[in-house]
Amino acid sequence: MQNTFLNRAIHGDCIDLMKTMPSHSVDLVLTDPPYVANYVSRDQRSIANDDHDGWIEPAFTEIYRLLKPDRFCLSFYGWPQADRFLWRWKKIGFRPVSHFAFIKDYSSKAGFTQGHHEVAYLLAKGQPEPPPEPIRDVLHWDYTGNPLHPNQKPLSIILSLITAFSRPGDIVLDPFAGSGTTAVAALERGRQFILMEKVARYWQAANDRIERRKL
Repeated sequence: MQNTFLNRAIHGDCIDLMKTMPSHSVDLVLTDPPYVANYVSRDQRSIANDDHDGWIEPAFTEIYRLLKPDRFCLSFYGWPQADRFLWRWKKIGFRPVSHFAFIKDYSSKAGFTQGHHEVAYLLAKGQPEPPPEPIRDVLHWDYTGNPLHPNQKPLSIILSLITAFSRPGDIVLDPFAGSGTTAVAALERGRQFILMEKVARYWQAANDRIERRKL
């Protein structure tokens, strides 16, 4: 089944799709799942499954199963819900080994403070070797304008993470693919990829980007 997924964006629920794949079949997971924040953008776009956390454990259980031993999972998350993510990751078997802050030149939210950063955890399965040249855990965020997805991540950030935590030819899985930035970065860096996206319009945007990149 994996060969039918390789270097494609697949439309469907990632939990169901991942269950059809063999264990220990991917080299890196890099993903941006819902933040459990009930987020609605200024133009009224929303995120599927962002209103509950029932998907976290089954999704990351499959992610853990699919990862080869001694490999990494990089996951963005919503910091107000950090406890919901962390205890499930640890229960599944992941070990947090580093934490990233991505600094924005603009404020994306104002409340008790102005929000000028995004965050992600570096999770280890087993005992992976550190990169030969570790990257900084604070990186600059280039604003995308979010034309294809309300939480579209900068290509520059994803390129840095894929380069640091995978090798040429590796298979990178993104089960919450959004607009497909992970695939574009994988192609730029000579990696293979498997994307999964539940929302049809974002899946189509990812497919379009992949096809343009292959031309």
